[in-house]
Amino acid sequence: MTKGRLEAFSDGVIAIIITIMVLELKVPHGETWKDLLPLWPVFLAYVLSFVHIGIYWNNHHHMIHAVKHVTGGALWANLHLLFWLSLVPVTTEWMGETHFSTFPVAVYGVVMLMAAIAYYILTHCLIAIHGRDSEFAKALGGDAKGIFSAVAYVVAVPAAFVAPIISVAIYITIAAVWFIPDRRFERALSSS
Repeated sequence: MTKGRLEAFSDGVIAIIITIMVLELKVPHGETWKDLLPLWPVFLAYVLSFVHIGIYWNNHHHMIHAVKHVTGGALWANLHLLFWLSLVPVTTEWMGETHFSTFPVAVYGVVMLMAAIAYYILTHCLIAIHGRDSEFAKALGGDAKGIFSAVAYVVAVPAAFVAPIISVAIYITIAAVWFIPDRRFERALSSS
């Protein structure tokens, strides 16, 4: 199968996820800067999630660009990733509305961990399709940032029960690590 439908569907779902998140932002009641202050946790949660979703979209785009073809298994692995990403708006709003309370922060971490695991499954499904010696597999490499992210999420979830701010700091750190676009696939494609 060609990869076009997978890419188009994924782009559409991710666009809807971002749209849902922005629609959850509430208009302040008032017209001064002071009226914005109660909304800072919701806005901070939105920015954090927007960056995470943007990172997934960017890396997914580059990865799928390097793919030659997909199978039914790859489609299901991609849907698995999109399922977890589709939960981000709910957990984002919950975390912001509760001013980063313990349980919502932990649940956000679980959703982000599951998205990281789903992305890992998708990449390895694509490696199985293209072969361990393929350009795709070489471009993916050891995926140190992906492994770091998953381990960091595993640490962040229980850390929320100690101090939610630790978990939020970990989520921000993960976003910062990934903020610079992952160029592995670009390098591999330009050298082949």
